[in-house]
Amino acid sequence: MTEAHEAANPDQLNEYHADEAAAQAPGVVTAMTNTRFSEFDLHPLIMTGLEQAGFSHCTPIQEKTLPLALQGRDVTGQAQTGTGKTAAFLLAIMQRLLLQRDRMRADTGDTGAHLPGLAALILAPTRELAIQIHRDAELLNHTAGLRLTLAYGGIDYDKQRQDIVAGTDIIIGTPGRIIDYFKQGVFKLNQLQVLVLDEADRMFDLGFIKDIRYLLRRCPSPEQRQTLLFSATISHRVMELAYEHMNKPERVTIEAEQITADNIEERVYYPANEDKLALLVNELQQDAVERAIVFVNTKHEAQRVADTLRVNEIPSALLSGNVPQQRRQKLLARFSAGEVAVLVGTDVAARGLHIPAVSHVFNYDLPQSAEDYVHRVGRTARLGATGVAISFACEHYAFHQPEIEEYIGHALPLQQYDPDALPSINRAPRRPREDRHSKGRRRAPPRRH
Repeated sequence: MTEAHEAANPDQLNEYHADEAAAQAPGVVTAMTNTRFSEFDLHPLIMTGLEQAGFSHCTPIQEKTLPLALQGRDVTGQAQTGTGKTAAFLLAIMQRLLLQRDRMRADTGDTGAHLPGLAALILAPTRELAIQIHRDAELLNHTAGLRLTLAYGGIDYDKQRQDIVAGTDIIIGTPGRIIDYFKQGVFKLNQLQVLVLDEADRMFDLGFIKDIRYLLRRCPSPEQRQTLLFSATISHRVMELAYEHMNKPERVTIEAEQITADNIEERVYYPANEDKLALLVNELQQDAVERAIVFVNTKHEAQRVADTLRVNEIPSALLSGNVPQQRRQKLLARFSAGEVAVLVGTDVAARGLHIPAVSHVFNYDLPQSAEDYVHRVGRTARLGATGVAISFACEHYAFHQPEIEEYIGHALPLQQYDPDALPSINRAPRRPREDRHSKGRRRAPPRRH
């Protein structure tokens, strides 16, 4: 494995800055169109922010979405991960709110006045995605001065609450924390103008759909607000939600015929279960692996994989659902900065991580959902860069492969390996499984008869 890359600037909107990505990664094919942001008559403050960030041209999803969204139309947008969906809805929101703020200030003569209430709500399925959207919004909002608030579970409950009470134009957050504050009356939805559902299909997967419907029923009617729904995949249940709670949405689909990026080199091994760890270590020790994400289906097995990499002197970090939020953010920052070269995670890491220069994705366990396969491998080859996705179709999970291949429209190329040529690795001691029935309680002393 080569040395880790230099730290990436966390304030760069790396989701769609192809010019810089091309400069940093040899062989990158730019993912931009010939359409410039200046062609959309965006607010001067937005254009200043874009120019300061060095952004000039649209990605395909932005090119197709912005003409509709800037007119106030409802949109359902589908495109591969890393193609600029976040910037598409952020620019539409900012344009609408800045024009309204200008009109209000002109009418009142108060050049420092803010919008009267919460104007836009952006819902994300995971904390990581909410944090990334907020970071991207701060970059684009650098000169615009709209008030942004981040709200998600795990940390900063009182601080987030105080930020909302102090006044906000846009809230970006996860459904649970948003509903908590709403029920307390911390903010109201009666003046909401724009609602965004990002990664809507993941909302279903994570069981948030009841929360989403709860909020939708308390927003202004679909005719009185703009709703923007974006996702890498849009299922029938997502479209049903769209037609129920949106106002004649326009559907925009980019590269629907190519489910996975054509610049991802895919491979599949058929290892025996006892060979998986040695095979993974062998693959990670190759020089071509610069920064990798290893996906595992269960938290317990992810811990074992991370422990094994550690005792074999492969710098790695573990990201799973039971990692506290503050620690999770620090781990992601270290991985993004190149301090650790391998991130081991469950599917909590599959969405919303806009991390530059991930050279390899490993499905240590084949995912149990074909859509999860797409989201996992989408962590590499972002913005036209090349990447490698290697899957282990082991004895436990190989039966998911036909569904995955049918979904992506092609077979996974078979890669052979010689079990006798695998390295002898150090084995991490097994950790005891957590007793979920006794967690947080003392065990009762044995009965005496």
